[in-house]
Amino acid sequence: MRIDMLNNILTELNSSSADVEASAIISTDGLIMASQLPSSIDEDRMGAMSAAMLSLGDRTAQELERGGLDQVLIKGSNGYVLMVKAGEDAVLTVMAKANAKLGLIFLDVKRASKKTAELI
Repeated sequence: MRIDMLNNILTELNSSSADVEASAIISTDGLIMASQLPSSIDEDRMGAMSAAMLSLGDRTAQELERGGLDQVLIKGSNGYVLMVKAGEDAVLTVMAKANAKLGLIFLDVKRASKKTAELI
């Protein structure tokens, strides 16, 4: 039941913008809780990398006295990867196109992460 609700959050997020290509809800230890990823992406690898980046970002924010971590943004030549904390136990990872309107995606991801945190 909870998995269906998490998948509904991802469906809504992915359909909110044509710029969102994929998304996943991942536990802080790297396990996929729900995902809407293309078949070319290995879920386990994405989970492990998201957990590692979130952990590194959290430690960096603390060490450099920037407060609690909110998000990690990676920009590559083919697009963006955005990781946002969804409560204490999960991260919402989103892949977006290179020409994406990030302001709208940030807003949609923030809403989705809040809904996710309420479920978990």
